[in-house]
Amino acid sequence: MSDLARRDFGKAGLAAAAAMAVPAAAKKLEPLSPGIKISMQVGENVTPEELKWIQQMGVDYLNVQTGKGKGTYENFAAIKRRVEAAGLKLWNISNNDNRNIEEVTLNLPGRDAKIEWLKQYIRDTGKAGIGYITYAHMANGIWSSERETTRGGAAARAFNMNTAKGFWNGKVYESPLTHGRKYSKEELWENYTYFIKQIAPVCEEAGVRFGIHPDDPPVPELGGIPRHMFGTFDGYMKALEIANSPNIGVCLCCGTWMEGGKSTGKDVYGAVREFAKIGKLWKIHFRNVTQPIPYFVETYIDNGYTDMYKLMKTLVEVDFRGNLIADHVPEMQGGGNNGWSYSMGYIRALYDAARKELKKG
Repeated sequence: MSDLARRDFGKAGLAAAAAMAVPAAAKKLEPLSPGIKISMQVGENVTPEELKWIQQMGVDYLNVQTGKGKGTYENFAAIKRRVEAAGLKLWNISNNDNRNIEEVTLNLPGRDAKIEWLKQYIRDTGKAGIGYITYAHMANGIWSSERETTRGGAAARAFNMNTAKGFWNGKVYESPLTHGRKYSKEELWENYTYFIKQIAPVCEEAGVRFGIHPDDPPVPELGGIPRHMFGTFDGYMKALEIANSPNIGVCLCCGTWMEGGKSTGKDVYGAVREFAKIGKLWKIHFRNVTQPIPYFVETYIDNGYTDMYKLMKTLVEVDFRGNLIADHVPEMQGGGNNGWSYSMGYIRALYDAARKELKKG
């Protein structure tokens, strides 16, 4: 047993989780096919013209976002049929209610009901023949400041430690204390353990990979709540060991990881290599930022402080077979899909160049 496994993961949380009923036998987790699945993010009301545009860019996969009340098997199956009828493939369906659940992260009233809802979401995902969902474990949302500009005056998200607020699902979270008091690292580990010990068996039963997104931004503490689990490499490793499941892994938002800089404990290239080495790297958010915290602005993928060609080569070197999306794309003059077209074309070019240089694919 590793040193991480010997740590005290929160006796109270483990005891409570151990008492939970275990679902039916797990499905064998099918290996991912070779190659990176470059994907476009769309809403479920994506138009036929937009679907054609996506095909014209040479993109084969979609990540679809649904609205409130749409996290049902019937809707998942309908979305999948529509995507496949357009000649595309569906990687996952997201819903703002299935992540950043403060009741779960902080053990607030309603926690068990939220967990049961997410279990059904996972079961419905698997039943619809969709093998992956993204989850995030932030208690007080994604923190940002007023939007600023990046190259050419393009509007983009910014973060300044002195002015940022948290936002998620229509709620705003402000310093100094977003939930009335400070929370300890120990109680957050207990809450996570209680949660993941129930979720992991359901993922195994449904045959669904559950990729956990980093805390955005990965600041040590925001609004009195530590961000020590999914804001650092060591935190991730401990969380994965607690889960102890082949179905619990990583959605590595590279932009978020870059935001953390040295505070994450491993640069983005090293994080890719380590998560891939243990077979837990399933999705990549491929984006760039100007510099690490305490202040950054999101920017075009070729305009930040990280060498994105080096990052793409790293993904090819480790034989990454999961899903890769552009994300948080700054606006581009002319509106519409100009910024997304630029990002997706750039990503495809990097991937082709990396495979050619490394003589893979």
